[in-house]
Amino acid sequence: MEVAQPVTELRDLLDEGQDPQLKAFCESFHPAALAEHLEEMEPEERLMVLTKLEPQFRAELLGHLEPNAQIETVELFSDSELARTVTYMPSDERVDLLKILPEDRVEEVLRTVAKAEREDILRLGAYEEGTAGAIMTSEYATVTKDLTAREALDRLRMEALDKETIYVAYVVDDQRRLIGLVSLKDLVIAKANTPVEDLMTVDPVVAYTYEKQEEVARRLSQYDLIAIPIVNPNNVLVGIVTFDDVLDVTEAETTTDFHRMAAAGLMTTSLREASIWLLYQKRVPWLLILVFMNVFSGYAISRHEATIEQYVALVFFLPLLIDSGGNAGSQSATLMVRALATGDVRIPDWLRLLGREVLVALAIGISMGVAVSAVGVFRGGPDVAVVVAATMVLVVFTGSLIGMLLPFGLTWSRLDPASASAPLVTSLADIAGVLIYFGIAAWYLELQPMG
Repeated sequence: MEVAQPVTELRDLLDEGQDPQLKAFCESFHPAALAEHLEEMEPEERLMVLTKLEPQFRAELLGHLEPNAQIETVELFSDSELARTVTYMPSDERVDLLKILPEDRVEEVLRTVAKAEREDILRLGAYEEGTAGAIMTSEYATVTKDLTAREALDRLRMEALDKETIYVAYVVDDQRRLIGLVSLKDLVIAKANTPVEDLMTVDPVVAYTYEKQEEVARRLSQYDLIAIPIVNPNNVLVGIVTFDDVLDVTEAETTTDFHRMAAAGLMTTSLREASIWLLYQKRVPWLLILVFMNVFSGYAISRHEATIEQYVALVFFLPLLIDSGGNAGSQSATLMVRALATGDVRIPDWLRLLGREVLVALAIGISMGVAVSAVGVFRGGPDVAVVVAATMVLVVFTGSLIGMLLPFGLTWSRLDPASASAPLVTSLADIAGVLIYFGIAAWYLELQPMG
């Protein structure tokens, strides 16, 4: 018997008005999985499903929708329903949602929600995009050092439903300054009357509200933390960033790097939902720039027409040599961009890495030069083989250095090293390759006696 697809089942239940069955069907899914199915439905259908669900489940489900689907759905919410739903959302997710809504809807929500939620939204929303403050949540558990393990567990038990995580509790003083942290595991296995002060870890790893999200993600990964506390310059605890928030940041940063390395503009929508016009807008600017850059390659070739007429075989090797230089450059740039992005290498390392890249590029170039020289002898004779082999060594060497140095230069200039995209590196290597190839050809072949 054929099993109905989830979207089909949802539509059938809506049409039949079977609200209890619809609710039970939705709650049988994880919110993230159900959100994927809802994104396949029309906004009006999506709204009808959401209105049948409990507010807390609806809020969690809304947080898993893609931004475009969120906007389409929320636009159909009444102001009161939107405010009610936002109240149940985690603090960081509701701030993210409100940031993509029109100002008039945001103002209406702020007027409707309770004072505590309103102040929390305004405080978290005030942090600059891309910083730790912009992705942190205020739903964390705190204890004081004078509590016993039993008292701390009792407090966590009462607060658990309203907190993002209770696996780690943060120890604060009476001014909310962070003085340590204690794990739930340590509280559970400790004797009931053991003071929290004896169990806590002092001087925990922290991040500041103004630090870049990428740095927070790197630190959380480096120390294998479930969450990292976020403090202000006065060491007052103001929020935490959890590992799932870091995953979102890492995914967004990786997507950004891939787009830039492909010389494509950044897109806030998914590729599946992107329109033809949007894809055209994002891809054409860089490609047009690169067209005009490659005019220099054509100009270099035109300056050596006489050499080409005498040695037509040179044209046969042109694509091979140019592509080799571009490929070597792209390979080197990809490795360097990734190393800079992960913090594996830093600006002061450039000179040491340059020396190593010189040796590696020469070794690769010589290997490829030897390989292509055999083809050169067969296709154009010994003279052409010498030109082709020498060019191969130099274009691979040059392309590799371009690919290695360009990300460092961009980082030093406080630009994103991912802008050293494969098309840009390839175009620069192409220009250099043409100049090297025909420069060597004109110099070497003119020295040879004509047969």
